[in-house]
Amino acid sequence: MTRVAVTTPYFDFYPHLVEEMKQKYPDVKFRSDRKVLSESALIEYLQGYDAAIIGLDRFTDKVCAALPDLKVISLMSAGADHIDPVILKKYGKRMWWAPGINRISVSELAVSYMVLTLRRIHYFSSILRRGEWKGPIGFGADLRGHTVGVHGCGFIGKEVVKLLQPYGVKILASDRVDISDFCKEWNVENVSADELWARSDVVTIHLSRNAQTIGMYSAAVLDKMKKGAVLINCARGGMVDEVALKERLENGQISGAAFDVFAIEPANGNPLLDVPNFFASPHIGATTRDSWEAMLRSGIRGLEEARIWEPGTYPFD
Repeated sequence: MTRVAVTTPYFDFYPHLVEEMKQKYPDVKFRSDRKVLSESALIEYLQGYDAAIIGLDRFTDKVCAALPDLKVISLMSAGADHIDPVILKKYGKRMWWAPGINRISVSELAVSYMVLTLRRIHYFSSILRRGEWKGPIGFGADLRGHTVGVHGCGFIGKEVVKLLQPYGVKILASDRVDISDFCKEWNVENVSADELWARSDVVTIHLSRNAQTIGMYSAAVLDKMKKGAVLINCARGGMVDEVALKERLENGQISGAAFDVFAIEPANGNPLLDVPNFFASPHIGATTRDSWEAMLRSGIRGLEEARIWEPGTYPFD
């Protein structure tokens, strides 16, 4: 009988899923501690177990070598950039991950942040909290009639395009893979990254975090963006030079930004949080009840459908 250990603590929000797991895998254990396990704690927790449903735990060479009984690692996380397929293959461990499982929640957040940032809701709300009502404090802008650039047109980027259809915007998209059929179907102009930056009033990032995208939005790239544009990042931290962004928010090169993700998280004390035209949230893109249940169910599904991935064919490569 398969022994399953669950490292992610969020099953306690879904008692019906706990019962389903116990029915199917009687020898299952759950955690309630919210902290990501260290290498030694992860090894101790998984010792003797055949399969694991995990979140953001890292399966290093040391961890995999110390867990010979563990054959299946099933991810319920939104991303898989913390897992190395080379290491998993070396130790013969099967893996499961379903890309785009949280696409509805993240895409809805991204579109709402476009409206929020253009309308300067964060700024006006802060004025109201100070006890003021209104005055000569400037205007926001409508989303309708503007050009939105979707950088990265995978599962989430495509969903953003679909949600933007009623807004009456011009949509540009850029991706490293061929998206021409999708663009034709949804009336999207397929452009290079440089053209997207130069023409977009709103740029929304939906790229995977990898060696090519880390640091992509450097000072030089931010300067390529249309003056006064808005930047949205509900993807992954580390892709935008935050120091350079702060400077451009302050000098008006970029009129506003809204981020759900940061290079270092938790982001408490990040200097961007002091900039009036910057709005932030604590990595809540997938934090809806519907999205989390879908991710947890995906983790359960992966216990049976996991396989050994060949490096270079990994979903996020």
